[in-house]
Amino acid sequence: MKKRYILFGVILLPIIILSGISSEISEKEFSTSTWGLPEAQLSQIVELKDGDTYDLTASFVKKNINGNAVRMLAYNGSVPGPTLKVPQGATVKINFKNDTDIGNTLHSHGVRMENASDGVPDVTQEIVPVGGSFAYVLKFPDAGAYWYHPHVRDDYTIEMGLYGNFLVTPKEGSSWNKVDREEMVFIDDILLEKGDIAPFKKEGADRTLMGRYGNTMFVNGETDYTLSVKKGEVVRFYFTNSANVRPFNLTIVGTKMKLVGGDSGLYERDTWADSVMINPSERAIVEVLFDKEGSYELQNKTSEKTYTLGGIVVSGGETSLAPGKSFSDLRLHPEISKSIDQFRSSFTKKVDKQMKLSIYMMGGSNMGGMMTGGAMMEGGMGSSTGVPKGGIEWEDTDMSAMNMMSDTKMIAWNIVDEDSGKKNMDIDWDFKVGDKVKIRITNDGTSMPARMTEGIQSGGHPMQHPIHFHGQRFLVVNKNGVQQTNLVWKDTVLVLAGEYVDIILDASNKGTWMAHCHIAEHLEAGMMMTFKVE
Repeated sequence: MKKRYILFGVILLPIIILSGISSEISEKEFSTSTWGLPEAQLSQIVELKDGDTYDLTASFVKKNINGNAVRMLAYNGSVPGPTLKVPQGATVKINFKNDTDIGNTLHSHGVRMENASDGVPDVTQEIVPVGGSFAYVLKFPDAGAYWYHPHVRDDYTIEMGLYGNFLVTPKEGSSWNKVDREEMVFIDDILLEKGDIAPFKKEGADRTLMGRYGNTMFVNGETDYTLSVKKGEVVRFYFTNSANVRPFNLTIVGTKMKLVGGDSGLYERDTWADSVMINPSERAIVEVLFDKEGSYELQNKTSEKTYTLGGIVVSGGETSLAPGKSFSDLRLHPEISKSIDQFRSSFTKKVDKQMKLSIYMMGGSNMGGMMTGGAMMEGGMGSSTGVPKGGIEWEDTDMSAMNMMSDTKMIAWNIVDEDSGKKNMDIDWDFKVGDKVKIRITNDGTSMPARMTEGIQSGGHPMQHPIHFHGQRFLVVNKNGVQQTNLVWKDTVLVLAGEYVDIILDASNKGTWMAHCHIAEHLEAGMMMTFKVE
């Protein structure tokens, strides 16, 4: 055995050197080596019944992106992970195993499950160590599209490929429209440098000022997404934005898009839409009739740039629907309106809680030195006030140098309870099951340069924030003074820079839960709090 071991070592060494395990791996960065990794597989749809158990493993794979082999993370070997299709009301058990390089958990985003299965380290469970496992019991009370992802170093683990969908099919008798087919579509971007994924620091997140914007668009884990459709088919798309920070404004050029649902199921009524904006962690449910043969582009069309994300090819064929009759109807969804009725009296009541979103920057660093100059800030903000045009930063092009330099030592993003002055994890909100809590979320858009004094700045910032509440659902009833009239149950709301939203939180699920910004780098920079429902 000893001789074999020595011989093996002699043979193996040249192989390792010739394989170019990637370049020298810095101890300060996570590995980018693809040596010995299995090839990424195609994502599968797995149907689960009430009471089923499913094994889900997070591990490393080798994936081809634009002709380059890169190291990624995957659930059960695929990016995205398998779509788990379950009937509304079902309870399933997920046996999660962590074969990554850091401690991990599994968070089922938007699912109103039992608190113990929420997957938040140090809040609902201990972190799952490398090689460890944890059993999650999930109940799915709401139809629609949800997703699962880690809740440890979200900036690294989600960006590297750990995300997958739940599709919860509605009960019989619901008012969901009839369609020919359903498609799950993850929209993402990824940051590549010299053909590899830009490295991540082990000590913590970087790009904490704005978040990690990618330079390569990623749809269902591919840069060349293509879908084949038959002429006359009505397709229901479930879009999920898994990007760290990038908002998408989606359109399918040359089609008529029907917006039917969001985070937690259907809107009160269908509406036509030229485009649909979807922010990090949000879902949008869109139906499209492809009544003509040809090629259609899926685009991200923003005020800054238009990206082609993929293509849809429509060929001849016959379908089961009579779309000319059914698709043209904009239907009401009375069961959704009924579920909202008991909350309507709370829409105009006095605000119960006030949350302000702000930043704290340590100006003694090189970052602070760049900021105090002001010129670079104002040149990249879209306005001299520091607030981006339209309240949204679509890109980080003008601020990429400052963004790249920023980290958790330089920047703290804050959720502030305006009544108590407490911030982030010091906030102690307590609710009772059945409470209808009106919360005003204000995004402080005060100018950064104007507020900079003596190297320390607090208050304003130029970023939008998608704020996510765990374990509950809510209604967005007011946006910057405009009452909302077509409602949908949500778990994430985008608050534009310099504006506010009012939500009604349905405190229906007991436990200790998180609320946080779903820009992954902002979360890593402290933008999170807990609240209790008892």
